Amino acid sequence: MADTIFNKIIRREIPADIVYEDDLCLAFRDIAPQAPVHILVIPKKTIPQLADATPEDHALMGHLLLKVKQVAQDAGLDGGYRVVINTGEDGGQTVDHLHFHILGGRQLQWPPG
Repeated sequence: MADTIFNKIIRREIPADIVYEDDLCLAFRDIAPQAPVHILVIPKKTIPQLADATPEDHALMGHLLLKVKQVAQDAGLDGGYRVVINTGEDGGQTVDHLHFHILGGRQLQWPPG
């Protein structure tokens, strides 16, 4: 399994603007934001993409979604937000570590792209 930039952020080898952390996950501001608020939530367990999650990850996946909700609330996104999980090359995934994008702070358009 490749050592990704997200693994390096988890280990504090490279800096990040961390907004939330617990034993299972980390949330930090995206360095190339696509909206006024753009935060990534990642599991500390390396799961390359959503398609690689297993039944054993059931509790972790639920935890991640609840933390996405909490981080969005903490960021003041009361008017709404979008949660995106890019999976695989065709899905636009550029880092091989599962991550949830929280996008908000403006009216988002549909379709996204």
